[in-house]
Amino acid sequence: MQVHFGEELLRAEWTDAVGCLGTFDGVHLGHQQVISTAVSRAREKGLPCVLITFDRHPAAVLAPEKCPKAIAPLSSNLKAFESLGVSVALILPFTQSLSETTAQAFLDEVFIGEAKTRHLVVGHDFAFGKGREGTTDWLQAKIDTEIVPPFEMDGQRVSSSAIRRSIEVGDMIPAKKWLGRPFSLNGIVVAGQRLGRQLGFPTVNLARSYDGVVPQDGIYSGFAHTSLGGFRAAISIGMRPTVDGNHRTIEAYLLNYPGTEIYGTSVDLEFYRRLRNEERFDSLDDLKIQMARDVEAVANDIALR
Repeated sequence: MQVHFGEELLRAEWTDAVGCLGTFDGVHLGHQQVISTAVSRAREKGLPCVLITFDRHPAAVLAPEKCPKAIAPLSSNLKAFESLGVSVALILPFTQSLSETTAQAFLDEVFIGEAKTRHLVVGHDFAFGKGREGTTDWLQAKIDTEIVPPFEMDGQRVSSSAIRRSIEVGDMIPAKKWLGRPFSLNGIVVAGQRLGRQLGFPTVNLARSYDGVVPQDGIYSGFAHTSLGGFRAAISIGMRPTVDGNHRTIEAYLLNYPGTEIYGTSVDLEFYRRLRNEERFDSLDDLKIQMARDVEAVANDIALR
């Protein structure tokens, strides 16, 4: 998949393409249905599929105080686009100027002018341009447009907001179902207080580089993808009250990890289910006993098989 940041960097030599546009936060099953439809139409026509998205949520510019936290970073979304068969991803910086661009100008200059798209596939609730004037009805009157109906599971429409709420309360099972994969956090391994090492359960501590949604504080059963392979993981999110922690941390004990240092490397933590609340223990020995129980629960979690 080719990736371009900004339409001024795109030099399309094709004369026709199938396009789709959206924020696609988390690339959940509803998004996948829209993108897969666009890819299928492109293959039927023998054309490239051009996906246009933004470098941030539009609300970050239009209403910062209401901007939702990202389900996944752009890097993860790009991997999902490629896995779905997208030919070209065009990432537009969402600026105040872009938000004031009319739907007609966006259609003429970006869709048709730069990306050379002559056919569009969009979701049922799609709208773009200044004042969201570019509705599905408006598009169908201007260009060959296919509208993909809402994607539902168990009578509920799959949406980024529903997934975000599920993650925020630590309910990882519906989040996994709606995403079509476990929710994951990406971060860089940094040095911590090394308390876990003292307790016999050395952990990897994650530092993130994006403002994304984080599960509710607690202990989770999960899986870690590292530079050395994949490992079951007992994941802890919270303030570490037993040791009077003063900031929220995300750390994980990796079962059967060989012990090789991985500071500075990138790790993806997948969350499968919440095991318990974060607790304050009377002593480090009590904490160690509970940590051993958590690790045993992760080792026996059939969801990780």
